[in-house]
Amino acid sequence: MSPSRYTTASIAEIVGGEIQGSGNRDQEIWELLIDSRRLAYPNGSMFIALVSDRNDGHRYIPELVEQGVRCFLVSNHWAQGTGHRAQGTEHWAQGTEHRAQGTGLQIFIVVPDTRVALQKLAAFHRSQFCYPVIGITGSNGKTIVKEWLYQLLSSGMHIIRSPKSFNSQIGVPLSVWNMDDSHEMAIIEAGISEPGEMDRLEKVIKPTIGIFTTVGPAHDANFSSMEEKVDEKLKLFCNAEVLIYRSVYSIITRRLDASADYKKVKRFTWGSRENDNLRITGIHREGERTLIKGICEGIEGEITIPFTDEASIENAITCWAALRVIEIPLNPLKGTYSASQFYPPGGRSKPPSGGLGVIPEGTPSGGLGVHTRFSSLAPIAMRLELKDAINNCSLINDSYNADINSLSIALDFLAQQKQHAKRTVILSDLFQTGRSPEELYTEVAGIISSRKINRIIGIGEEISRFQDRFSMHKEFFPTTEDFLARFLLSSFHDETVLLKGSRVFGFERISQALQQKAHETVLEINLDALIHNLNYFRAKLNPEVQTMVMVKAFSYGSGSYEIANLLQFHQVDYLAVAYADEGVELRKAGITMPIMVMSPEEQSLDALLAWNLEPEIYSFRILQMLKEAIVRSDLASYQEVRVHLKLDTGMHRLGFCDADLEKLTGMLKRNPRLKVRSVFSHLAASEELIHDAFTQEQFTRFLNMSQVILSKLDYPVMLHILNSAGISRFHEMQLNMVRLGIGLYGIGYNQEEQKKLRNVSRLRTVITQIKQVKKGETVGYNRMGVAEKDTVIAVVPVGYADGLNRRLGNRHGMMVVNGKPAPIIGNVCMDLCMLDITSIVDGGMKIEEGNEVVVFGDDNPVTKLAETLQTIPYEIMTSISRRVKRIYYHE
Repeated sequence: MSPSRYTTASIAEIVGGEIQGSGNRDQEIWELLIDSRRLAYPNGSMFIALVSDRNDGHRYIPELVEQGVRCFLVSNHWAQGTGHRAQGTEHWAQGTEHRAQGTGLQIFIVVPDTRVALQKLAAFHRSQFCYPVIGITGSNGKTIVKEWLYQLLSSGMHIIRSPKSFNSQIGVPLSVWNMDDSHEMAIIEAGISEPGEMDRLEKVIKPTIGIFTTVGPAHDANFSSMEEKVDEKLKLFCNAEVLIYRSVYSIITRRLDASADYKKVKRFTWGSRENDNLRITGIHREGERTLIKGICEGIEGEITIPFTDEASIENAITCWAALRVIEIPLNPLKGTYSASQFYPPGGRSKPPSGGLGVIPEGTPSGGLGVHTRFSSLAPIAMRLELKDAINNCSLINDSYNADINSLSIALDFLAQQKQHAKRTVILSDLFQTGRSPEELYTEVAGIISSRKINRIIGIGEEISRFQDRFSMHKEFFPTTEDFLARFLLSSFHDETVLLKGSRVFGFERISQALQQKAHETVLEINLDALIHNLNYFRAKLNPEVQTMVMVKAFSYGSGSYEIANLLQFHQVDYLAVAYADEGVELRKAGITMPIMVMSPEEQSLDALLAWNLEPEIYSFRILQMLKEAIVRSDLASYQEVRVHLKLDTGMHRLGFCDADLEKLTGMLKRNPRLKVRSVFSHLAASEELIHDAFTQEQFTRFLNMSQVILSKLDYPVMLHILNSAGISRFHEMQLNMVRLGIGLYGIGYNQEEQKKLRNVSRLRTVITQIKQVKKGETVGYNRMGVAEKDTVIAVVPVGYADGLNRRLGNRHGMMVVNGKPAPIIGNVCMDLCMLDITSIVDGGMKIEEGNEVVVFGDDNPVTKLAETLQTIPYEIMTSISRRVKRIYYHE
């Protein structure tokens, strides 16, 4: 919530917008809303109608008017009537004002580009504060460095930081909007994917301290060279006082030297070189911890971190370097920076007495002794995970940090879940200094109430003090131990539980108690990747074209209601399932959107009608059975039954042929309760260039056949024929709707498209046991695996009962262990298989029982596995057993 007083009139002046409508120009705005589904405070919200290739926010204005929103930031194209207006939107620009019953007059701020206006508003807001702002960019590690700096500094300061990984052209201004007078520092991360983006973000962030984490291949696709990408990222620091980076990334130094824009930017480098400001003199791994030694300004120091991997060590040293810049005056002759310069006279925020409180008491002045805080750094949960829990519950685990911004994000994820009517939040104390606890928990209670949460379980002495602020069913406990001892976990039943807590409360114990027990093989589903793929295909569609998404076969192995919930939340028009029982399962899980059943069966027709599912009709037999089911059903006499007609245009699988159309249309006209919702067909080879002539022939035949049907009906009917590959290849065939299937799950029709899609699924397991096998000995059933030399094998708990194809055995297939390929040795067993990890161990890599093993994922794509098996990705993905636990997550 922004603390500064902004009115609709002042916002219009800041962004250079024109006010239209007769709403209140003095209405105070404190909430910026970009997603109509996340509305919490209608009176104080301004909806920003963002426009992209994939969506147009203006279409959601009418529903927000009905919900009481009074202020809108809109584009010229919409105001002038040239954009895509949602049905029912009044032409207020022509003098007709928007009125919503009981909500009063609306006001519209009209600008050329709403995204640019959002950035202008955030940039103005940023200019109101004089406290230090740390800006972070780089190929990897941005979010980790941001969160660890917050952990290291927040106990002595009130810090605002980007929630999760809000580092985009939209996420950055929304993060900056949260800055207020109570803060003493801001930490904002910025990510880019193409040239031109960082210029805009720099104006919004205006960092005083810059951190460039790493230089790597991430997002290379849209840059002509690594130099161009580094140049673009460096633009974030053109007005910074100091830039922190690792000297091994010499390309940063070269690009800084090559441009006059950075002559005033001081540099603080770390590394092993003599001239590094923080010179690392030793890195020693000791069990699960790493001791790091260094020298800064001639003074030796050390830190210990609870990690041993290279990435964590690099991120921790970057944080250490940042603390040196923030905490102590450094020698200006070396081009370094004094923290006192961050606090200009008369600034709105000044440092607390005694500095920032980072150096522990008793440490020599200018020393590096912050090891006590580094030793307690917590791993960063980079994602929100959705898992099955006890007693038919769903568990959302976000138990590593708790602040008001990340709470809102977690609650939004909870709002997407419709599988259970009841929702419970388990919330710890929020460690957020600078605000009175009463103000903080009053706001928290309001946020939770606005999300329609049924029950709050508060854990912590501070949140318990303000339990009267929460109006829903509530229970409070002083500690996690007290909750586990006194609360009856079996009382959780048929509900979705959000676990949101600060690290010190140890909520992982609650998570372990609530999770359904399952074996160690897990299929992870990246929901952000799925939405990326959905939007990729949506961007190819004409604005009026609807989208049907195939969720048959357990959503290609990815799950049922979890995927459907996400698609419903993102306003897909239709779902399609194979059988009626799949549709019934979705209805029971709270899916209300239209669902087409592709293979209705006689015994399922009664359930199909009872649950308002829409059958595909492909033969006279199934049509006759449906008519009989309608007669014996208890449907009201006026209630229509929507159906979808399947035409056979050359696939020769299911569907009506040309000769059937006269009889078919006659039966439809004699049965007015049957309403044809769509007519469709299936392309046989849409992805094959060699068969394009046949595809065109199918399309022409479909148009001719469907026209015969449409000519006999006196109401509109949708037409659709395109599948995933067809969406990409045949723009002219979009018609009224398209059917998106395997493309949603990250499988492109060719290598070029594959690069633009994101992998959705990752099947992983762990090493159960490691064995030494002598030369000549055998491994597995039938002694098929013969050790040609002394061999190290790893046993992993995944087998053909989990969906691992037996043909992958005997070195035909492989898995990935610590980033290295390991062939499967011997036959695949029902529940286990064995990997040859000899070459990995001989290469010097330490492999231990419990280490992660990737069956397929980014490191071992399912498409590669399909090539090995001479099959298609569909078969592999749909073969994963339901006994394999699914974990759904947002990054």
